[in-house]
Amino acid sequence: MPEQPQPVKLLPHHGDVTQMVKQMGWEWVVEEECQTYLSGEAVVLPQAQADDLLEAASTLYQMMVEAVPDELPDDFLQKIGIPERLWRAVRHSWNDDRHWHLYGRFDFAQTPDGVKLLEFNADTATSVPETAVVQWASLAAAGKNENQQANGLYEALVEQFLTWKGLNPDLEPALLLIYLGGSKEDFTNCQVLAEAAREAGFDTHICAADEMEVSMLGAERGIWAQTGAEQWRKFPFLFKLVPWELFAELEPELCTDVVDLQFSRNVVIANPAYSLIFQSKGFLAWLWQQFPYHPLLLQADFQVFAGKSVAKPFFGREGQNIQVRELSEVASTTGDYGSQPQVYQAWAELPQDSQGYRYQAGVFWAGEGCAIGFRRERGIITNLSQFVAHVVE
Repeated sequence: MPEQPQPVKLLPHHGDVTQMVKQMGWEWVVEEECQTYLSGEAVVLPQAQADDLLEAASTLYQMMVEAVPDELPDDFLQKIGIPERLWRAVRHSWNDDRHWHLYGRFDFAQTPDGVKLLEFNADTATSVPETAVVQWASLAAAGKNENQQANGLYEALVEQFLTWKGLNPDLEPALLLIYLGGSKEDFTNCQVLAEAAREAGFDTHICAADEMEVSMLGAERGIWAQTGAEQWRKFPFLFKLVPWELFAELEPELCTDVVDLQFSRNVVIANPAYSLIFQSKGFLAWLWQQFPYHPLLLQADFQVFAGKSVAKPFFGREGQNIQVRELSEVASTTGDYGSQPQVYQAWAELPQDSQGYRYQAGVFWAGEGCAIGFRRERGIITNLSQFVAHVVE
């Protein structure tokens, strides 16, 4: 029988998290469907485990870069499911260092055999406010300021924005951040990113994606947004909390125009189109082929294999359309991604607490592994699973 992970040790902190996030204006955290999203506890994480998680993020990112084949051949992009409409943008951004990958979030399992990669949210990772601000402030609200956290996300984001600006000195440092309209959570993620960008010297503006205007004409060529009453501004830098593959599928003509603007240096976009390579769950199987039996990896394949495994859609999100396969039994979640090709990954048992909650570590990469947060659930982790702060012993 496989060895079980060590049980999770928890520290109750009882801070008034709800009141705190309301004061910040982040009402989405306490809306009806999210009432239990923030727990009143923190995972107690030994320093050695925190170091292992951060180092795993840094190491895996470098492995991913090394695994991408030169010239990004058609068969590679096709194999991992990159929409053909985006191949040109993916290749261009990969081969031009001015297109900078700002950040992403690794999801890890802490197993008796060490840290194992579950997936990498490379394109539109959320949980930025929870990780960077809420988990720290919740301990402060409980009077536990003396406790340490592995939480340098905000500072790392500032450095990443500084680097991105420095790589593009020919462009005015004006940044537009867009998100899918109606999502208060995505808006809040953009707020934290915008604050880090302002500290790095950007003028910023946030709006819903459908409020962004694109012009392909003469001196007006570029990305525009209304910043005041009858006041419009052109933005040479664009951050989009909109998945690349969704953009290409739902707005194909607009996507083509934006890619053309990228080629003519009217705009640079983060996260860049090449982040879609790392976002694809198909890349998990490709990575296993390049680094078979690497201690940070779980077996992954494009075909079903023997043993307990998890089937994941290539571009599934928020825990949707996941299938846990063991012999003839299949447990699954529903969602919008059931028609996509799937990758099969070996099952990893997550550590549990005394109440039966399983804990998944989310580790942000922003130039390096820089911050840790946890999600917990009794079943499959989804976007509504509880976020849990941590303290480092």
